[in-house]
Amino acid sequence: MAVLKAAILASLASAAAAKSVPSNLQNLYNSIIAQGSCNDQLASGFYSEDNDGGSTSYCGDHLNDYGIVYLQSTGGRLANMDIDCDGIQGGPADDGRCGDSSDTQSITAFQDTVASYGTGQRDLDANAHPYVVFGNDGSRPGWKTFDPQSVGVEPLSIMAVVCNNQLVYGVWGDTNGDDGDFPVVGEASIALATACFGNGINGDNGHDQDDVLYIAFTGSGAVPGARGAQWNAQDYTDFENSISALGDSLVARIGNSSGGGGGSGGGGGSTCSWEGHCAGASCGSDDDCSDDLTCSNGVCSGGSSSGGGGSSGGNGGGSSGGGGGSTSCDWEGHCSGASCGSNDDCADDLTCSNGVCGGGSGGSSGGGGGSSSSCSWEGHCFGAPCGSDDDCSDPWECVNGSCGN
Repeated sequence: MAVLKAAILASLASAAAAKSVPSNLQNLYNSIIAQGSCNDQLASGFYSEDNDGGSTSYCGDHLNDYGIVYLQSTGGRLANMDIDCDGIQGGPADDGRCGDSSDTQSITAFQDTVASYGTGQRDLDANAHPYVVFGNDGSRPGWKTFDPQSVGVEPLSIMAVVCNNQLVYGVWGDTNGDDGDFPVVGEASIALATACFGNGINGDNGHDQDDVLYIAFTGSGAVPGARGAQWNAQDYTDFENSISALGDSLVARIGNSSGGGGGSGGGGGSTCSWEGHCAGASCGSDDDCSDDLTCSNGVCSGGSSSGGGGSSGGNGGGSSGGGGGSTSCDWEGHCSGASCGSNDDCADDLTCSNGVCGGGSGGSSGGGGGSSSSCSWEGHCFGAPCGSDDDCSDPWECVNGSCGN
């Protein structure tokens, strides 16, 4: 009876936490299927199913414009969802369904990082943490390998999963080992799989259709870090809710390429060698910016070149008043100007206002008497990072990489 009650509660929780797929993400999903196969294969020859001929690739078709990597098979197929039960065993969320798994490991790939966060959580729990198994370590000689870090995806970063006409957020929490006879892909924790497909899922019964889209995001801004997620959550809903706002902000960049510097006038900043990482693009560190651009207040810019011409307006690209001081903090990638979904995404005593970390109430930019404090497109209000006017809500325009007057 207790197991049945737990199953009912888990089913209700997963139904409440799943999101509808936003239109920009649905358009991407449809376009990937319509395209049929990946053009920019970062690594290929992986198996979503045992007998599919190794037709699945890690795809970089939108690595440069949206900063994403995803799995795609040939013939308009994506990937399936096998069940992973690795990590902590027997926690409060464990309702026994993982007991059917014939291949369970006691640790996940990033156990040390989880433990280092200091929350008392020593590893991920497949029953509570929605994580995705992404990348292939290829420890068996001759097997296919792919390390997502080679293209800028960071451990324990947010991943978006489109499954069963829903959007579920998770983290990159484990890697595919050499299990069975093929280098496989398309696997997620039982917590994430339950959110997608309900309690019929168990350790030996996943989702066989190749219609699941797994999306990884590049850059340090996709990493919630020690304070940006409830790592010691003991159930799926609490953890997923803690990463949902950051997930929303990352999904919002799909379909909104920021590769052009956003009309800053005078040319010069309109192109660069790494599309999507040019002047005006969101960033967490200098490594997220193309060429000799640097990351200043969460936006790629031309660094110290302020003087003559070019850089429209001499305000230093959105550094909210008060001179200096805001360029560094104790949590890189979450300083003043960084994208955020809640105060937990911002370092020190910074707060999240209109999708951007800042110093609380003091940055409303003068003229308009507070009208910048709200708008109809949350996360795209005054001060939000942008690449063009299309990234800004209501009357705001994209000026030096930030929505403003």
